[in-house]
Amino acid sequence: MPELTVVGAINLDLTARVFRAPERGETVADGVLTRQPGGKGANQAAAAARLGATVRLIAAVGDDPDGRLMRAALADAGVDVAGIQTVPEVTGTGLIVVDREGENSIVVCPGANAEIDLTAVIVDAHTPVLAQLEVDPAVIEHVALATDGLVVVNAAPALPVSPRLGERVDVWIVNESEYTQMSGMRAAPLVALTLGAQGAILLSRGEEIARARVAASGVVSTVGAGDAFSAAFTVGLLDAFEETLAEESDIVARVGVDRLAGILHRACEVGAAAVADERSQPGLQTLAEYPTERAGSPTVLVGAAE
Repeated sequence: MPELTVVGAINLDLTARVFRAPERGETVADGVLTRQPGGKGANQAAAAARLGATVRLIAAVGDDPDGRLMRAALADAGVDVAGIQTVPEVTGTGLIVVDREGENSIVVCPGANAEIDLTAVIVDAHTPVLAQLEVDPAVIEHVALATDGLVVVNAAPALPVSPRLGERVDVWIVNESEYTQMSGMRAAPLVALTLGAQGAILLSRGEEIARARVAASGVVSTVGAGDAFSAAFTVGLLDAFEETLAEESDIVARVGVDRLAGILHRACEVGAAAVADERSQPGLQTLAEYPTERAGSPTVLVGAAE
């Protein structure tokens, strides 16, 4: 069972489900409101734990009922919550609108997420790290530079990062808009580029090496899909690392294109499963329960050899 440290945001998600999202300046009055645990850090930590990893989360919540609710929900998902700080600022909030097709728009109010105290952050010197950019990139840099383990960053939202952090990241996970907004993506050693319903592709230094697509059925909400994908891809890499020689620093050379393609497909399977759940932190099986390929939607290797 791989170990993983997640660094990111915890939010209370206030989600309004509507038939049609309002246009600019328009009001719609058919919303159904839900309150549920969210935030990209929390979502990815919960997903990774449900997929089978041993997960510790570095984050912050407020000293308020929402913060206590978020902490309890993560503990119930199997996440080690000892690294979650309690700060004077209120717990972060995500304001989400989901339409009848499951598509969403989100506004994040950071709250406590912007108040993580670096002096109180404890980092294992060898831990793998999965982070997102909903918290100050300085926090991610602090953690990434304190470990010699794998560092994966889901660049959501797209924000500038320091050269030191950019050079330390082993794997980037981005969508199409983030890929164009983040500098250095075309030179990155490994990028998982998500394409929504079209699946995902793997890029090594700008060259596509694999792609996968899994058709989702019964789309309820896409809010948690990208986070589930990120967790699954990271845990899949860690599983592969446990079976390969650590001396090889290049991930493509260490894991191999065929194995990476299977990891990509399995992450797409997890993302497709997540959209059938209305929650930001969907219920998931262990990672091994999801296939590395499926008849009718095989993973494709593109112009690369091991």
